Amino acid sequence: MSHHRHTVAVVVFDAVQLLDVTGPVEVFTTANRYGAHYDVRVVSPTGADVVTSSGLVVGVNGPLSSLPRRIGTLLVPGRSDWRAAVGDTDLVDSITHLTGRAARVASVCAGAFVLAATGTLDGRRAATHWELAPDLAAAFPQVRVESDPVFVRDGHVVTSAGVTAGIDLALALVEEDWGAEVARSVARQLVVFMARPGGQAQFSARMAPGQPRHLAVRRVMDHVGADPAAEHTLDSLAAVGGVSTRHLGRLFRTEIGMPPGQYVESIRVEAAQALLENGSGTVEEVAQQAGFGSSESLRRVFQHTLGVSPTAYRARFRSTAGSRRIVPA
Repeated sequence: MSHHRHTVAVVVFDAVQLLDVTGPVEVFTTANRYGAHYDVRVVSPTGADVVTSSGLVVGVNGPLSSLPRRIGTLLVPGRSDWRAAVGDTDLVDSITHLTGRAARVASVCAGAFVLAATGTLDGRRAATHWELAPDLAAAFPQVRVESDPVFVRDGHVVTSAGVTAGIDLALALVEEDWGAEVARSVARQLVVFMARPGGQAQFSARMAPGQPRHLAVRRVMDHVGADPAAEHTLDSLAAVGGVSTRHLGRLFRTEIGMPPGQYVESIRVEAAQALLENGSGTVEEVAQQAGFGSSESLRRVFQHTLGVSPTAYRARFRSTAGSRRIVPA
């Protein structure tokens, strides 16, 4: 636990995702109220204020050149158009220079692309927003992309998933620097999970694969989507697609990235999620309606794919609409 002032440099640039910046900044500055000593500096390449993704202007403390020689934590947020960020050679060069001066380097969401462009992530495990994970793996093959964790640490480099995961990441860093009690106080103050249960999968279940090119695959997907609870065997799906079971398996692996059986299960999980979010049926009823047969197998699949039980999932994602009944005066 270090008790000297620890400089956190947050590099911002035009079109940066607002919450990638404000989430971690809020965590570090709140930690100072509970005994931490962070010197948080929000800096831009030129020292000019930046216009964020939401159009809100963020004022900065100065240019990159105003930072001290030694930086405790370098934090790189992202912008959803990661190609534009990676294509900004001045930005990438400046951040490359800063990575050499930082004891710890971190990124939030699409900020992983900028870190990857500096070479910092070569040969390392890294996380980014679930939707961008395939892009990161394709654009930077030397990076070992992990699509489910909320954040990944590899040596002195920490990368986090989408947007609010920057808060999880910052809390973990506060805990490392100042202990669990300080981090817990910050989490309580900001009303967030100290450690978010489960991975990103629970947020990414609507990851509909892109439109498949092959008609047989489209037919099978439509068929399963229309009635997830029906009995979908490999033979019955192949018959719907009008191809052999072997050919269907090959087509699904190529176009969807998973075998037909796994696809059926993912659609059933989505159906169960929707029923848990919006319905009032018991877990047993949800299991029947979504095609899992028993609440036990629904529980097993939820625990395996989402990292949470159906009951915990319902508690977390339940629509609040039903609970907002207006009580007459």
